Amino acid sequence: MTETVQLIKKLVSIPSPSGNTEKVISFVEDYVKELNIQTYRNRKGGLVATIPGKDTDHHRMLTAHVDTLGAMVKEIKPSGRLKIDLIGGFRYNSIEGEYCEIETLSGEVFTGTILMHQTSVHVYKDAGKAERNQENIEIRLDEKVHSAEDIRSLGIEVGDFVSFDPRVEITKSGFIKSRHLDDKASVALLLQLMKTIQEEQIELPYTTHFLISNNEEIGYGGNSNITPQTVEYLAVDMGAMGDGQSTDEYTVSICVKDSSGPYHYGLRRHLVELAKQHDIQYKLDIYPFYGSDASAAIRAGHDIVHGLIGPGIDSSHAFERTHQDSLNHTYKLLYYYVQSNMVLL
Repeated sequence: MTETVQLIKKLVSIPSPSGNTEKVISFVEDYVKELNIQTYRNRKGGLVATIPGKDTDHHRMLTAHVDTLGAMVKEIKPSGRLKIDLIGGFRYNSIEGEYCEIETLSGEVFTGTILMHQTSVHVYKDAGKAERNQENIEIRLDEKVHSAEDIRSLGIEVGDFVSFDPRVEITKSGFIKSRHLDDKASVALLLQLMKTIQEEQIELPYTTHFLISNNEEIGYGGNSNITPQTVEYLAVDMGAMGDGQSTDEYTVSICVKDSSGPYHYGLRRHLVELAKQHDIQYKLDIYPFYGSDASAAIRAGHDIVHGLIGPGIDSSHAFERTHQDSLNHTYKLLYYYVQSNMVLL
């Protein structure tokens, strides 16, 4: 897992809010090309890598997404601070106090801090009670600015992308804590899987595509570029933890249902059987407020068998954490899955 964890660290350190993912897609593309795997980019900017299999008439597709939560500059305030508009489904309180970067249209990057307007308790009586929302949250830029004109003179404008400092840390006890483990932890697992397949010269039973999508957080990352021959489509994304959930940070989470409805029963049963056969620790779970690239593909009308697995991640869409054990069990299930027979054949 050491190599995978270091890969996660590299991935989360590359800013890639939905809509601005060129840098991280290029990183992944270079990694995959080094493995002598054929790739192409779709028009949405995602990356598809293909490993031919013994059966070329029936395909599999696995997907994980590199796009993350983020924001855009919504308004340049007369005070020289910035209002933001959120990209993805999270709450303003989860980014209060976070360091951030603003990337201009020309590619220049400025740093800042996301704060409440009413931050100082020595000035604002309602500092603790004021609502964390678009009206009150703003960016304090690390530049000498006092007006909207000062901001614009730097080249900053409405629509510039805002990314959050991941603050990635790997602990001695095996935890990885960082923003954007959703879903860069899964991307690292797929990259490691592709590397193993190539190095061990594993002949896959079916031609297998790996879609690294870049618009999942806004709902449509994996709903296209699915070949007509694709029978099974497996999304690899985080397992959500919380009250009433069975998912934890030490096992692979197999999703049975999310907000889109149940996942394919036959594929779920197949994944559970593989886990039992290979001593893979797993949990079955329902994610009530969740949608994946697999559910996006189903909604787009693709006639596929769809599933969803992933490492268990605490504090989703905030400051997230997982453990190497969960990464290991997720990887093992993926390793045996891509070498197994399809459930409908």
